[in-house]
Amino acid sequence: MERIFGLGPVVGDDPKVLILGSMPSVESLRKQEYYGNKRNHFWKIMFQLFDSHERTEYEDKIAFIKDKNIALWDVLYSCYREGSLDSNIKSEEPNEIESFVKNHPNLRLIVCNGTKAYKSYQKYMGLNRFPGLEVIKLSSTSPVPGKYNKTLEGKLQEWKKIKEYL
Repeated sequence: MERIFGLGPVVGDDPKVLILGSMPSVESLRKQEYYGNKRNHFWKIMFQLFDSHERTEYEDKIAFIKDKNIALWDVLYSCYREGSLDSNIKSEEPNEIESFVKNHPNLRLIVCNGTKAYKSYQKYMGLNRFPGLEVIKLSSTSPVPGKYNKTLEGKLQEWKKIKEYL
C-alpha cells in the first residue's frame, strides 16, 4: 500500500470559514478535486445554502466557494488508506493548520466535515488552540451510508450554521 497525499488548500482573499475534511476520497484524488465523488452531498449543500444554481465545472465551484469567503482543506496531509473509508486511515500525518490560521486572521469558524475530521483535528490541534475561533463538527457530506448519516435535507439544515460566520 502506498502513502497517499491530500490536496492543497483552496483559499480566497479573506476566508471567514475553513471547512476541513479528513482525506479526499480515491475519486477526489484521481480528479484532484475536493468532493469529486458525484454522490457526495458537499457541493449540493453549498449551492443550496446560498440559493444558487449548481455548477458543473470544478473551477466554477472553487470560484463560488472563494466568493463566499469559505476555504477548503483537510486535517490530514498524508496517510495510508485502502479505498476511501475514513476507518481505513493509518499512519496519518496532519496538515499545517496552525500556519494556515495564523496567515488568515479573519477566520471565525473551523468546520470539521464529519467525525474523523473532528477527531483528527482534536488530536493534532486541540479544540482550544485558537482563542476566538470556534471549531464545530457537522455531519459528514459523504455518501457512505451509516447509522448516524442524515438525509441531504437533514445535513442542509445542520450546515446552515456556517452562514452565521460569513
